[in-house]
Amino acid sequence: VGRDGRVYQCSHGRRAIEELHADGSTTTLVDRYLGVRLNSPNDLVEGPDGALWFTDPPYGIVQAHEGHPGEREYGDHYVFRFDPATDELRPVVIDVEEPNGLAFSPDGRTLYVADTSAALRADGSGNRLIRAYDVVAGRACKNGRVFAVMTEGLADGFRVDADGRVWTSHGHNLSVIAPDGRWLETIPMPERTGNLCFGGERGDELFVAASTSVYRLHTHTTDAAKEFLA
Repeated sequence: VGRDGRVYQCSHGRRAIEELHADGSTTTLVDRYLGVRLNSPNDLVEGPDGALWFTDPPYGIVQAHEGHPGEREYGDHYVFRFDPATDELRPVVIDVEEPNGLAFSPDGRTLYVADTSAALRADGSGNRLIRAYDVVAGRACKNGRVFAVMTEGLADGFRVDADGRVWTSHGHNLSVIAPDGRWLETIPMPERTGNLCFGGERGDELFVAASTSVYRLHTHTTDAAKEFLA
């Protein structure tokens, strides 16, 4: 949900970023890059200036159970920045093998991106990382580095709290990582976890989407995005 109350979503099947309206209809905001279709947009966040940043891995078009087989038409997997005001679409991160979850630090100066390229490889190869990038002028990323390595599962989805801590799912766990990369806490979960977000009346409840259930945890913090979306 954006600062103005608009709801945005990633569509694997339509390979697009869309606005979802109250009546259930959708408006396609962007579905092509350099004239060819995107892969399968997976996760998005709104930046401090209202632009939409999203990941574009291949999972929606290469996994049979998704039901939307297709080709990687631009031949890679980028993190994009889309400006709804100008319709400008530009790659901002191109060195992540298969970008998945993403989130900003409270001041909007750091972008965290999960690399989950191990997801589709039976031999266990590939990356299980969260990478961090400096955000330059709100429009580009530089100085990419490894922020955290998942020893179990993949960092499918994560959010950053108001103090800059990263709350991430991975396997059957929920972990909290300090801004300097120290692992602060790991909470075992009853089943495999997926995406997560802060919500609730005061914004201090963490909702975790898992294999068959959605779990709610009360916390003593809120989402970092509230710092620049207020």
